[in-house]
Amino acid sequence: MSFFGGIPPLIELKGIAKTTLVSTGSFLQTLSQSMANTTCRSHHSALESCRDEGTAVILKMVAIASILVAGVCGVAIPLLGKKRRFLGTDTNLFVAAKAFAGGVILATGFVHMLPDATSNLTDSCLPEIPWSKFPFSGFIAMMAALGTLLIEFIGTQYYERKQEQKGQVVQVDSVDLMESGIVPAENEGLNGKVFGEEEGGAMHIVGMHAHAAHHRHSHPQEHGACAGKKSDHSHGHSHSHGIDTGDEEGGKRHVVVSQVLELGIVSHSVIIGLSLGVSQSPCTIRPLIGALSFHQFFEGFALGGCISQAQFKTLHATIMASFFAITTPLGIAVGTGISTSYNPNSPRALIIEGIFDSISAGILVYMALVDLIAADFLSKRMSCNLRLQVVSYIALFLGAGSMSLLALWA
Repeated sequence: MSFFGGIPPLIELKGIAKTTLVSTGSFLQTLSQSMANTTCRSHHSALESCRDEGTAVILKMVAIASILVAGVCGVAIPLLGKKRRFLGTDTNLFVAAKAFAGGVILATGFVHMLPDATSNLTDSCLPEIPWSKFPFSGFIAMMAALGTLLIEFIGTQYYERKQEQKGQVVQVDSVDLMESGIVPAENEGLNGKVFGEEEGGAMHIVGMHAHAAHHRHSHPQEHGACAGKKSDHSHGHSHSHGIDTGDEEGGKRHVVVSQVLELGIVSHSVIIGLSLGVSQSPCTIRPLIGALSFHQFFEGFALGGCISQAQFKTLHATIMASFFAITTPLGIAVGTGISTSYNPNSPRALIIEGIFDSISAGILVYMALVDLIAADFLSKRMSCNLRLQVVSYIALFLGAGSMSLLALWA
């Protein structure tokens, strides 16, 4: 009886093993189909309808030159203009232009990158399970936005600790000098702003201390003070984290913002450049030239403004600006070089591009809303200037609307 009693469990184990093997085989088959490099039948007719390799190569050269010039001009204006009063980063004109650029980047994430990612990851060429059963594009974009928040938080905390350590060393040196009867000139004009506080009174959302709102000085010369409400230089219960000026501490926050923003811009610029470079269709390339040039100029302007406000050394700022300017043209050149072996209409390409587009969309939406738009629109400077509010909101909606309209052609 014991022999026959052991048969049912054995049969169940064999059934489970068989089910597991079938599931594993199905998964491997799905993975193999997803990673195939053959052209999808649904894309084949569209691919051949407007194919002209000779014209495409000429248009790619035009695209490289146009996008490079647009990127260089966009990123250079804030960097070269920071020493000019008319183009300085502290002018109302710059704030309005930055609002327009913020709208462009926001529309790039929502209207261009995210729909493209969704289209790629739900394409009929891909296996229905899992690609059409779960919204991967939105999920990846969400995780990318949260990851950007985490990176900003860690980066801001790092720079804050570094600033506090530097301040402690300088304070010790100042005490030694005072004991010697020498008063350091750097202590004059200390404004007592905490790390993360903007020139206009705005507090950076990530990495700030809650007690900062209760420990501030008010200055008659502050940019953020409303007209007619400027108070004398008064001190409540206040303390400072080091003796650096507010401009320097505001710059520390922009160090993190500029680097994370460049990461998001560069990641999708590579995909855009490769997509244009591998295309052999003039019908696809022509509208992209104008759209990407417009897009590159205003992305460069927003990035250049952040780099300028971060107060990098000239060499560092030049390297960051150059890296941004050449990324898309370099992507086009690489795409042109591999166009004979790379199949943009294969399941593998659709998945890779869809994932990268989703990541880029999440980063760009977060950076546009939090670090470009909210940082300026929630500042005291904006709230105290009705004319600047109106102009900035108009610029913001114009930027978002203009970039959204370009989706009709690209």
